[in-house]
Amino acid sequence: MYINLLEITIKTWQTLGIVVGIFSGAAILIGVLILLVGKIFKVDVDKKVTAILENLAGANCGGCGCSGCGGFAAKLAEGNGTLSDCHVTSPEKKAEIAKLLGVELNDEEPSVVVVICNGGIENCADKFEYKGNPTCASNNSLLGGNKACYTACLGCGDCKAVCPENAISVTGRLPQVDPDRCVSCGACITTCPKNIIKRIPSNAPVFVACSSECKGKDVVKVCKVGCIACEKCAKNCPHGAIYMKDNLPVIDYKKCTGCLTCVEKCPRHIIISRKITAEETPTKK
Repeated sequence: MYINLLEITIKTWQTLGIVVGIFSGAAILIGVLILLVGKIFKVDVDKKVTAILENLAGANCGGCGCSGCGGFAAKLAEGNGTLSDCHVTSPEKKAEIAKLLGVELNDEEPSVVVVICNGGIENCADKFEYKGNPTCASNNSLLGGNKACYTACLGCGDCKAVCPENAISVTGRLPQVDPDRCVSCGACITTCPKNIIKRIPSNAPVFVACSSECKGKDVVKVCKVGCIACEKCAKNCPHGAIYMKDNLPVIDYKKCTGCLTCVEKCPRHIIISRKITAEETPTKK
């Protein structure tokens, strides 16, 4: 009996040893194969791409149109992109990248993004009740969205979801941008299906919060605050800084002094006064 038990024990350990040996051999073989594959298919990283990437902000916001800074660095190295596509990297770092690329760096005016709509759920009528996936992209895919104004903000917050700086809040289904947080990366701009998030100079005293190009009589049917193209802002601007185009006011920020006459004269209150710092206050001409 003791002899049989000993034989069983020996056979068990032999079997266990064989199993361990097989797994160990397989692990070693896999490790060797990984090393060989890595060596054979090794991709040499372009030193220029690496150098460019080291100088980019590293926000990976997607505002440049690429999936991340790595893609943008490769695009620049290939000569298919421009530094102005990135609004996050500092001017100093952009200057370094320009040297690497052998190109001139154009002076860029600091900017901030604003939402060119003031409708929201209270002011802009709905043409139907939307009950689908709660994103602007999904809403917009259904007959251009549920808003009666075709260019109105859908208010689902896709812009807020992609903002890397948490600079966007949504109140009353209408996004608000915090200029102190916004770095003008452009992630929200590329995400908005209505294309109503725009850049303006960071020192701009006012902006037009409407994007409808419809005639006034059509606007009042669907929105309580949409621009009716009355031209009072343009006619009363003492500096000639406003002109009309496609039934909307256009502000020439080079002429605007921040007198806020347009804000006072607008009967629909769609010209919004912005909070700007003392250093950004426009010089009167």
